[in-house]
Amino acid sequence: MAAALANQPFIAIDTEFRRRDTFFPEPALLQIAGAGSCWLVDPLTLPDTTPLSAILTRPETVKVLHSGSEDLEVFEHWLGILPQPLVDTQKAAAMLGLGFGLGYRDLVRTLLNVDLAKEETQSDWLQRPLTEAQCRYAAQDVTFLAHCWPMLEDRAGQRGILPWILEESAAMTTGGRGPLAKFKSAWKLNPPQLAVLLALIEWRESEARRRDRPRNWILHDKVIQEVSRRLPQSMPQLAEIAGMPSGVLRRHGKQLLACIDDARQEAAVSPPVSLRGPASASVRSLAKSLQPVLTELAQELGMNPEILMPARELEAIARAAAGDSEERPVHWQGWRSETVVKPLVDKAHQLLGERQNAG
Repeated sequence: MAAALANQPFIAIDTEFRRRDTFFPEPALLQIAGAGSCWLVDPLTLPDTTPLSAILTRPETVKVLHSGSEDLEVFEHWLGILPQPLVDTQKAAAMLGLGFGLGYRDLVRTLLNVDLAKEETQSDWLQRPLTEAQCRYAAQDVTFLAHCWPMLEDRAGQRGILPWILEESAAMTTGGRGPLAKFKSAWKLNPPQLAVLLALIEWRESEARRRDRPRNWILHDKVIQEVSRRLPQSMPQLAEIAGMPSGVLRRHGKQLLACIDDARQEAAVSPPVSLRGPASASVRSLAKSLQPVLTELAQELGMNPEILMPARELEAIARAAAGDSEERPVHWQGWRSETVVKPLVDKAHQLLGERQNAG
């Protein structure tokens, strides 16, 4: 396979995996399609992944995925690499105005006028041998993708945005917004409470990785939130926390109390940076006023507004215009900087000035 794909300008790739009871995705199947060929690779019996890693990182071959964030986690854990150069056809479709968050079946229907079957979506991909239906379903995840990408690439080339699509895909990383993002009320915590929250999140992350179990199997978000709020200092107090599993208390109770105590002492010396709370009414109003500007920019560019900037980031622009120090997201750099961010920042300052003059 490596030899057959060595000189391909691009390959379409996809994975099947299981992640019901593990922290890391468990690879079950790898699908790769080149020009006129499709390969199904069994990760369970592959003795040497070196040739595969070489294919997935070959600079001259573009790796094409659709909605590939979870696939990237598979490659990172299984092979220790992230495929590069990379194109995500879901992002490409949004940047070409075909729809935001477009599913693979919808992409194939839109570009190729083909309706794909979906009867194997809940298959057990770790079973062996795979059925003929499973193999057929798995193959179509990349064979049609290999037909879609040249069409998207041609449209992007005609509009002069192919470098933007490659840049957008190259910026993809694993991990999302991080586990702290789930604690939406964390901004209400005082410094000791926040320090404990951060320490418990770090402890759970370490345990989840070490034991390869889902985060909430180690300690549920609600329990961490309650421990951080109440700051227990003894085993009986820890046992009173709603939802605290008896097994966790028995095996890790002393460790958790030490973690809490260390975090509180550290906070007394060096308090953690406070988290930003909800925006003020004036900032929310300003952000809402920027939405039509974003929509107009998207129409001019022929893109879907959501791919230009999520609605929550309009609030970040409004905060910055109102004088709050705001760290700019990494993805505001590159093609977005002059095309999207600068017009929105300029408009925010203009609207703010008009409101202040009217006041």
